[in-house]
Amino acid sequence: MRTPTPSPERPTDTPWTGGWHGGARRLESPNFGPRPANALVDLIVVHSISLPPGEYGSHAVQDLFLNRLDWEAHPYFQAIRGLEVSAHFFIERDGTLWQFVDCDQRAWHAGTSVYRGRSQCNDDSVGIELEGLEGNAFEPAQYGTLRGLCADLALRYPIAHIAGHEHIAPGRKGDPGCGFDWPRLQQSLAWDAQFFPAGTLPVPG
Repeated sequence: MRTPTPSPERPTDTPWTGGWHGGARRLESPNFGPRPANALVDLIVVHSISLPPGEYGSHAVQDLFLNRLDWEAHPYFQAIRGLEVSAHFFIERDGTLWQFVDCDQRAWHAGTSVYRGRSQCNDDSVGIELEGLEGNAFEPAQYGTLRGLCADLALRYPIAHIAGHEHIAPGRKGDPGCGFDWPRLQQSLAWDAQFFPAGTLPVPG
């Protein structure tokens, strides 16, 4: 298996301060915990989220991850009232990158999950939320930010897998869904197909 490497135009020194990415706007969520001892952080999990669903730019996602969402602000919020979750990163429609949890810590994004023969994917993964609606398309700016972030993560952690929430929790979760362009991400990163979930990339002719 080929180890992911940055593209030639990216510097080899990454903008990390510990597990915090220097290119992200930092908001510290209280929803995190320690990773298990000797956890091998080798998985990136891609999610999609918008609050209320299909509405963008409300800052409600940030408020959710900070436990300060106004549950009375929209009828939909009653369905998630009291939820305490987080992701390491959130990428807005314009490509703006936010970070909520130190990547050396365990964020609460995956839930009950199994992938590459291991359960509890929160233990050894980095969660990235894309602002969007499950099944819909994402913006070019989001793919650009995601590509750069994945490359930087691969320089700090032994990344060997990247998957959607739908792949680590099939039947329970469906994001980012059919609107997410896995071949586009794979081509931009130039990572081997084996890093990606089965069935997400074209079969070589």
